[in-house]
Amino acid sequence: MMSRAERTPLTDWWWTVDRSLLAALGCLMVAGLVFLMGGGPPVAERIGLPTFYFLNRQAIYLVPTILLICAVSFLSLRGVRRLALITWAVGVVLCVVAAKFGPEIKGAHRWIQFGSLGLQPSEFVKPSFVVVAAWAFSEGAQRRDMPGGILGMLLLPVTIVPLLLQPDFGQTMLITLVWCALFFVAGLHLIWVGALGLIGMAGVFAAYTFFHHVRERIERFLDKDSGDSFQVFWSQESFRSGSWFGTGPGEGVAKRHLPDAHTDFIFSVTGEEFGVLVCLGLVALFAYIVLRCLKQARRTDDTFSRLAITGLTTLFGLQACINMAVNTQLMPAKGMTLPFVSYGGSSLISLALGMGFLVALTRKRPRSTLLSQKPPGTAPATVAGVMR
Repeated sequence: MMSRAERTPLTDWWWTVDRSLLAALGCLMVAGLVFLMGGGPPVAERIGLPTFYFLNRQAIYLVPTILLICAVSFLSLRGVRRLALITWAVGVVLCVVAAKFGPEIKGAHRWIQFGSLGLQPSEFVKPSFVVVAAWAFSEGAQRRDMPGGILGMLLLPVTIVPLLLQPDFGQTMLITLVWCALFFVAGLHLIWVGALGLIGMAGVFAAYTFFHHVRERIERFLDKDSGDSFQVFWSQESFRSGSWFGTGPGEGVAKRHLPDAHTDFIFSVTGEEFGVLVCLGLVALFAYIVLRCLKQARRTDDTFSRLAITGLTTLFGLQACINMAVNTQLMPAKGMTLPFVSYGGSSLISLALGMGFLVALTRKRPRSTLLSQKPPGTAPATVAGVMR
């Protein structure tokens, strides 16, 4: 057991970090491995890979994931901002490169290949964008000579245009929703709420009009007889078959028909083999992480930390909600992974970056430390009025 009397970087980290948050994230990672034992083998066998290929790869990816969360959580607020800015800038450039030169997978150019390894830059743009936008809005709130609100608004189109070129409407929608949450927390007027709502509806209509795959998915969601409802049927069948207590680990049938049982539809596989009760427990675990982080955001006196924690928590919670809503047919199909549960290297590493930021921002810091990390001439923190 570490003593409070020992003053080393490790002991300081241990006594200031949110250990309950780390434990909850650890539970998610373990749950992901357990659920992947059911969803991974059918997909691996179908494409001619070893039975536990995806499970073994996921276990390997978890090693750098855990190390990255711990490493990033040691950063100061200034270090978080610098790393986020560098990651965001590099990520946006790589998104443009992927859109122009990346391989076409399922009608989109979202990946960059490095030999046998693939990288999806948009995954790393998400958490870094949230921190950079929170930084811009907080600077606008604290410094009259800093046009933070304008910079915060300009960050959105610079970020989503490369995503639309790929095209990746799902990530675009997710980033836009998180940005709107940041905009709201930063203190916008009600007139801006209405304006953002109208712009959002116009964006959805434009996507429906100009993106064939978006129109196809929306129409299939509204009318299951309008197109191929293969995934919809087996996703629903998995929950019907599993009922409250499940068919038992490895006994699922629907997973053999779902093409993405190890990624987008891992929640459906969990429902069939472990039952609705376990799914509700998983929902409760996600809810605990979200509510605990929002509670931490409410307690902090630092404007940047409050906005960044809120944004990162919203990003994490929304991604989980979208995945589970798609699995339960509450919204149109969209390729969105379930955080730390679905298989995916880029997804895991980007989540590690975002959660590392979140753990670093929620660490207990003396008020004098927070003030010393603000630029000279910074006014006292005040969130309300950023856009006023």
